[in-house]
Amino acid sequence: MEAATILPVVWFCIIGFGVFMYVLMDGFVLGIGILALFAEDEPQLDHMMTTAAPIWDGNETWLVLGGAGLLAAFPKAYAVMLSTLYLPVLLMLVALVLRGVSFEFRFKATTSKHIWGVCFAFGSIAAAFAQGLMLGAIVEGMPLQGGKYLQGAFAWFSPFSMLTAVAVVFGYALLGSTWLIMKTEGALQNIAFMLTRPLVVVVVAFMGLVSTWLPFLSSQVMARWFESGNFLWLSPVPLLALANAVWLWRAVMRRAEYLPFILALTFFALGFAGLVLGIWPNLLPPDLTIWKAAAPPESQGFVLAGTLIMLPAVLGYTWWSYSVFRGKVAADSGYH
Repeated sequence: MEAATILPVVWFCIIGFGVFMYVLMDGFVLGIGILALFAEDEPQLDHMMTTAAPIWDGNETWLVLGGAGLLAAFPKAYAVMLSTLYLPVLLMLVALVLRGVSFEFRFKATTSKHIWGVCFAFGSIAAAFAQGLMLGAIVEGMPLQGGKYLQGAFAWFSPFSMLTAVAVVFGYALLGSTWLIMKTEGALQNIAFMLTRPLVVVVVAFMGLVSTWLPFLSSQVMARWFESGNFLWLSPVPLLALANAVWLWRAVMRRAEYLPFILALTFFALGFAGLVLGIWPNLLPPDLTIWKAAAPPESQGFVLAGTLIMLPAVLGYTWWSYSVFRGKVAADSGYH
């Protein structure tokens, strides 16, 4: 196969992997921020934030990989996405900055801890909401005319994108609550269990709503599922997602500590897989494929060489950091 054919596929996989890792690894930290509003007092919020304090900084690495990889490998798609989704992207970046500043300042503050706690919560909610808006706009489709998207700066705003935005907020909250179940004990763990039960129901309901809506979008994201008998060999994905949801509910009801977080990650993974299968081979539905959007093979090959060196290093230090800080986090653990 020619480089012009295979390199876009390789880069699609790399960027997809980067986005997937970001959603999983920063998703639970954003979820902690979303659930910060349910903390009973400041020491309890300290405990919630301390569970993620040693590892949260590195999660944005995957967001950088996804964005930089998109610019390097698919500049046309990058230009259309960033220009069209400028306002949601700006909201996400401002919210992530607010979340990060609040995270650090709150541990140092004395009289303003409550203010920074509120900022941490609202920064997390806004970042999750903005990511859901972008997801909904991309899935809904960006038909191009003359290589440009001509529907205006607010074309991303629609009932479907609002639905996906709210769904992502609740999904991240589920990741956060199951993370707290895994990392804490006592009163905070009991609160996490109490929050996780309704969150499982709500997230599964949102997954069903989004999936039901997809076939009616003009982007034809789900067309591949129902053409040429594809549904027969793609059907294990929704069936596994349903089985995973039932297993997650049962794990929470019997108060398992580690399994709920693993199953919440798996539920996200299955949803992500279903979305990719529906979009492929488009980067921007309905018609901007990875080959139309690709940079010259020479550019893709040059950047790929560096990525193949750096990606194992990123995976290595990520694994190391999580393994060093594995286990329960006590309520009196400090962060400075």
